[in-house]
Amino acid sequence: MFTLVAATLFSAAFLLAAGTIAWMFAAYHDKMVAALLFQPIPQTPQVYHIRVSRPRVTHRLRKADAAAPASSSLFAA
Repeated sequence: MFTLVAATLFSAAFLLAAGTIAWMFAAYHDKMVAALLFQPIPQTPQVYHIRVSRPRVTHRLRKADAAAPASSSLFAA
């Protein structure tokens, strides 16, 4: 009698597990196929080309700036 109950319980649990797996496969079939066919996005580092423009100071402006430190005596107080 115990063997019959154990076999019935085992068979019921096995059928319940198989049914759950089949139901999950049917419910999520599209998502599983999409995940298997997904091509990952290549992770190539982005390259930024930045052009820094530094206009050169002409000699005429350098001579005018040389007189600037003498005018800083206004703030010496």
